[in-house]
Amino acid sequence: MINPFADAPQGVQAAPHDVRLVAAGYQVAVREVDFGAVRDKETLMLAFLSGLGLTQNFGRNWDALYDVLTDPGQRPARFALMLCDYARFRRRTAGLARELEGVLCDAQKDAAGQGRALWLLAEEPESDTKHW
Repeated sequence: MINPFADAPQGVQAAPHDVRLVAAGYQVAVREVDFGAVRDKETLMLAFLSGLGLTQNFGRNWDALYDVLTDPGQRPARFALMLCDYARFRRRTAGLARELEGVLCDAQKDAAGQGRALWLLAEEPESDTKHW
């Protein structure tokens, strides 16, 4: 069984099948972001707005996303982002995916510097599961 919570987060990792059950055992909060309808930066930001339960005040840009993910007042100290339908998103919009991964990995490093943990977990069909 894949268990990313046993180690420090590192980049985008494959999600375990029962992510919420496994996360609960490690006291990790999980939120899902669905990439199924993402076609451009605007729909990407809407996916994060919905998945993270953000208000309409969310800036819908890279800096705002980074700030939301690294703000200790908005996220638990042990937090996982479940990236649903992520492999298809990466194939569909490779350039946008590279930009997003840069922001997510920077936020992950910033969280680690604060003594916090931010896991980036890609939920995929079994045949697509891998470590990025």
